[in-house]
Amino acid sequence: RRRSPLTLLATGMLRQRAKEELRQHTPEKLLLDTAQRLARFRAGRRALHIHLSRLRPYNRRELHIRIAVNTFENLVKQFDGTIFRLQNGDIVFVCRGARIDALDEAVMRLRYLFSEDPLAYEINDATSGGFVTWYDLDRDYEKFLALAKAIYARGSVKGKRLAAIAGGVKPEKPLERRSIDANQLGELVDAIRGADLSNLLRRQAVAALLPNCEPQILFRELYISIADLREMMVPGYEIAGDRWLFQHLTQTLDRRMLDLLVNSDDGFLKSGFSINMNVATMLAPDFLEFDAGLRAGARGTILLELQLVDIFADIGAYIFAREFAKERGYRLCLDGVNHHTLPFVDRERLGLDFVKITWRPEMADLDEDRLAEFRGLVERLGKTRAILCHVDDDRALQFGRRCGFALFQGRRIDRLLAARDKTAHAQKRLRGH
Repeated sequence: RRRSPLTLLATGMLRQRAKEELRQHTPEKLLLDTAQRLARFRAGRRALHIHLSRLRPYNRRELHIRIAVNTFENLVKQFDGTIFRLQNGDIVFVCRGARIDALDEAVMRLRYLFSEDPLAYEINDATSGGFVTWYDLDRDYEKFLALAKAIYARGSVKGKRLAAIAGGVKPEKPLERRSIDANQLGELVDAIRGADLSNLLRRQAVAALLPNCEPQILFRELYISIADLREMMVPGYEIAGDRWLFQHLTQTLDRRMLDLLVNSDDGFLKSGFSINMNVATMLAPDFLEFDAGLRAGARGTILLELQLVDIFADIGAYIFAREFAKERGYRLCLDGVNHHTLPFVDRERLGLDFVKITWRPEMADLDEDRLAEFRGLVERLGKTRAILCHVDDDRALQFGRRCGFALFQGRRIDRLLAARDKTAHAQKRLRGH
């Protein structure tokens, strides 16, 4: 039945009103409104930003988020609190007159909830971020307001979908991922240059596993999650499909990573860490600025992780960049090696400190001759120089131990470290009592 113009007009007005109300009542908008209102009422107020979006995907299920929100429910009435559950899964809790020990106890319960995630037991100073960022609004109000503005400005894919529903538009069905072309890559690069990528920053430890010893962290790799970047910027497209286009994109990501590190007040700069790097970036002005910025303060050992294909694309540029970096105290790690390409890697001739070999399930099916050859190659690299990465299960870990690896990286190692830290923390609490 054909609807009258008046009915169509009324329907359109209702949909527009629904969209306006939706925009006004998102958690991000309510958080910004609250932060602005608190400009005159800062005294005695505190805020916590729980970075659940930085957890591993399997720890960010709906049930986990609800339990995390409920952890703060008891504090709402007690301390005039407000909980904001953001669309990316993060939680912001604002309260007045709360004791530090009461808030710390709530945070500790969350650490136990996510005890299998390495992020949960990263102990940081009061304002460094990691699992939780603390704000004393008497002192940190401007930082908190800037956070609220950034969160509101960033928005999310979920928010856009809700707006589409309010407008009567059905969300698009998930598409089969298409390869990104050069024009789309250029638009993506421009967007990355101006985007806040701090939420996409991930950390994963490289640890030494020695017989009859607790696992010991050697350094942490810091990287921007490509999967999360894709979902945030270009859902439906595969941005790593074309090797050379993707390498161009990674050069932009290199520069954003350097910028994030120089402007970070996190404590990891004083400990060992690694970052992915292109040879071209090492020879660019951005790297000189990064180096100068770090030299102004204390810093730990920094490893630059390079791809095999990037090194051999211009070996002369690599040698120049290698000497330049080593003079400034950086160490070099070769990434992107597998059991097929390992025979072509001479660590000492290339002047590398470490080599990462990527675990693949088919490696478990190597016959005895090839397995013996592989063990010999690992031994030639040096047991304390070869890292087996993508160790996500016991099968990969057992293979690595059989082949003489002492250094490992992957989700299985994350769980071992989390269990170690959980035990150490529990023992510390018992000693405290």
